[in-house]
Amino acid sequence: MTEPISRYSLKDFVENTSQKDKNEGFFEQETERIIEINLNDNLAWMKKGAMIAYTGKVKFELENMFEHGIKTVFKRFVSGEGGSLVKAKGTGKVYIADGGKKISILNMKNDNIIVNGNSVLAFEPSLKWDIKLMKLSSMMAGGLTNIQINGTGMLAITTAYDPLTLKVTPNTPVFTDPSATIAWSGNLKTSIATDISFKTLIGRGSGDSIQLKFEGNGFVIVQPDSNMPYVAAAN
Repeated sequence: MTEPISRYSLKDFVENTSQKDKNEGFFEQETERIIEINLNDNLAWMKKGAMIAYTGKVKFELENMFEHGIKTVFKRFVSGEGGSLVKAKGTGKVYIADGGKKISILNMKNDNIIVNGNSVLAFEPSLKWDIKLMKLSSMMAGGLTNIQINGTGMLAITTAYDPLTLKVTPNTPVFTDPSATIAWSGNLKTSIATDISFKTLIGRGSGDSIQLKFEGNGFVIVQPDSNMPYVAAAN
């Protein structure tokens, strides 16, 4: 029997993949697809089902229906947004992920951003958030909810593979595939742009007949995978 190569030893595997404290603060990027939340008698909001492991004394609670007010309940009913948040509180470390998606940590400093609701992974309670009701055309029915997040604190978002950020200027509006659109500056003007012809209504078409248009000063974040449900623009 061939002698195993030493670099493939179990000891090396454990060492190479072990959790390491980086002292990055409340959110810590363990890998591109896993983050650590350092709770210190504090709490964090996270996407339901995101927890993959934890240490210490941590309690998890589902978001109460009326915890964020009757207006949020109404907006969820109208928009169809049903994704409950989970509150983690206590003392310990919580490790979260979302189906192997890439995670980006944003250190918000009195910033304002709108994010595809499915891409919001976790955030500090110091951040304020609100569901943005969508202005839908009939062709955009079934789009996902957008979440407006503003203030100061840590926010973790997910993308399918590496994100790309495009700058928007008054002279250079940006058009995106709705399914590839992850987030954008909260101050941008958004609208739906269509390029519909007889050809696009027959057969498979190009798949790109509907775009989101962003105008103003700011940025738009897109992902390389557009095989996701539509995210609808909101002003």
